[in-house]
Amino acid sequence: MIFELRIYTIKKGCRNKWVELMDTIIIPFQVEMGMTVIGSFISLDHEDEYIWIRRFNDEDHRKELYDVVYGSTYWKTKIKNVMGDMLIREKVSVYLLKATPGSGIQ
Repeated sequence: MIFELRIYTIKKGCRNKWVELMDTIIIPFQVEMGMTVIGSFISLDHEDEYIWIRRFNDEDHRKELYDVVYGSTYWKTKIKNVMGDMLIREKVSVYLLKATPGSGIQ
């Protein structure tokens, strides 16, 4: 298993709207398309940060699901433009992680 930790900086004043978009549209769509979302979070230390974690079987699985989700007409026409208005793309951080043997998350 590999995990993908994503940290987003959201434009000032948009975090609540961003969370609503993630919780009601983006995450349900991605789960419907086969992705496993472990959790989503807002930072208590940085008011404009949003963090989420997804799990994949391996890198091939991650690439396959990226193609399915981000290559879909729905993503390109309904989601991509809406999120671009709230997300500061230059400040997106993505980390690929592998859980240690003693980790409680697998």
